[in-house]
Amino acid sequence: MVYVLWIVVVLLIVSGLAGTVLPALPGAALVFGGIVLGAWIDGFQRVGVTVVVVCGLLMLLSWAADYASALLGAKRAGASREAVIGAALGTVLGLFTGLIGLLFMPLLGAAAGQYLAQRDAARAAQVGLSTWVGLLIGTVAKVVISFVMVGLFLAALWMG
Repeated sequence: MVYVLWIVVVLLIVSGLAGTVLPALPGAALVFGGIVLGAWIDGFQRVGVTVVVVCGLLMLLSWAADYASALLGAKRAGASREAVIGAALGTVLGLFTGLIGLLFMPLLGAAAGQYLAQRDAARAAQVGLSTWVGLLIGTVAKVVISFVMVGLFLAALWMG
């Protein structure tokens, strides 16, 4: 039975790493679930509560980076309130439209919101692009954070 549980740990972590870039998979949450299960299997002896708590905090940080990145990119570009709302709506819609939608809906949402606010196509494109760059930075942050979580888990597992 223990071998089956370890297989589940590996599957959770691998799917979580894939989920950091693929839509519809809660990447860091799956990685964290695998870490908690792995720690639980041996009674938190090798992977202690401290590692689990740190990984939980990193998961929350990853979640925040995911949802805030497009919004912060738009805001940094001096986007209007309408552009920020458009980026938020685009991000939500992008979650349901696959990888291409997830990549480009925040850009389109921010650009549309900015255009509605100022009727300036060049400014709308600039805000949309800034939103897109923010989203890409957020994705890179999620990937890095997830790999740090896995590294902490593996180090604790092998050293414990």
